[in-house]
Amino acid sequence: MVKYGLGYRDQAQHYRNKGMKQSGSADLALMGGSVPSWLFERMTKLSLAIIEAILTEYGHKELLAKISDPFWFQSFGAVIGMDWNSSGVTTIVMRALKKSINPYSKDLGLYVCGGKGKESLKTPRELIWVGEKTGLDGDLLSRHSKLVAKVDNTAVQDGYNLYHHSFLISDKGDWTVVQQGMKPEENSARRYHWHSGNLDSFVHEPHAAVCGDHQGDIINLVHQAAVPTQEGVLDIATTRPDKMMKEIRQLLVPGKKGIRPKDVDIKRLGSIIQLAHETESKNFEELLLLKGLGPRTLQSLTLVSEVIHGTASRFSDPARFAFAHGSKGGNPYPVPTKVYDETITTLRKAVDLAKIGASDKQKAIGKLSKMAEAREKQIEPQETVEELLEKEKKNAWKYGGRTMKGFEKPPEGQQLGLFDE
Repeated sequence: MVKYGLGYRDQAQHYRNKGMKQSGSADLALMGGSVPSWLFERMTKLSLAIIEAILTEYGHKELLAKISDPFWFQSFGAVIGMDWNSSGVTTIVMRALKKSINPYSKDLGLYVCGGKGKESLKTPRELIWVGEKTGLDGDLLSRHSKLVAKVDNTAVQDGYNLYHHSFLISDKGDWTVVQQGMKPEENSARRYHWHSGNLDSFVHEPHAAVCGDHQGDIINLVHQAAVPTQEGVLDIATTRPDKMMKEIRQLLVPGKKGIRPKDVDIKRLGSIIQLAHETESKNFEELLLLKGLGPRTLQSLTLVSEVIHGTASRFSDPARFAFAHGSKGGNPYPVPTKVYDETITTLRKAVDLAKIGASDKQKAIGKLSKMAEAREKQIEPQETVEELLEKEKKNAWKYGGRTMKGFEKPPEGQQLGLFDE
């Protein structure tokens, strides 16, 4: 049966206990509004650098497996500057990936099809085009896309109507689908993840798990007991496109914005903060290639390193990754544009050097996440989540902090010092 009533951390433990691959769903606050160009351009650049780093180190199968993990995906969205628990994580992250990846698809061996609203309806046609470019069976991929959408929109009737469908595929034929439905009356959205490496049948228990807030009894026609009724439902489902929901804008969910202390594993975050501000050279002997980065950039780069190299168990608290680059609304704090740009430059240079065989810098970035994980066993957090948030907001102006309202201004009578980052 479809399982409800689990939060992010509980879901992660549920997956590990069952030995499941982490394809499934995540419940989110339904939020509208657009991302300003100054932030979106940074998102595309950082996204591409992260994707290339993962491809270089782990390959296409591992990248697609990561994207099919709801917790990794949410952490990825937070580390590039989205509100960690909003529906926009899905739509904006996939738009950023499509814009950054597709111009280099031939070299990367990766294609992103579909999108939000009317863009989602183009997915089958785009997949046929991918088939023509790669030699894959485009008609079969198109059929897969339609089946995935129909299962989550019709066979699983949980009250969420699909309005976003993205299909990511490698030139070897491995794929992942990220799609999202909305329930406007409750100001909520639900994201569904599918992975070809985790799929035996589209109509017999296709999800590794579907987890979310309790919604009462639902209709689940892909449950093993529902086989007799599936054929009729799939016939009816062919009329779904005319019921595509219109885009909903400017919806905010009271009480769900920002970060609450319970959303963050403070020991994990504390180890990153301490590592970033460590000044004893003996602790940075293996990181000399990163010399010159200030502690605030090192903090962000360590969180980015975790997104690239971290194992599944590291993503049970996606809110922690918001401590890399904030968000456009200032929740948890303004986007530190100077830090963001330096993170992009550092990672981009490491990826480019790795392509020509000079991988030392990329290895150094990879060691950041390992050092932070090891440090967790040795420290007790020196600050609470509330104190860390307050410090970030107070110092936002130093790092080019910016929101939809503009740049943060320094306190009266204070200016950037010579040795400030």
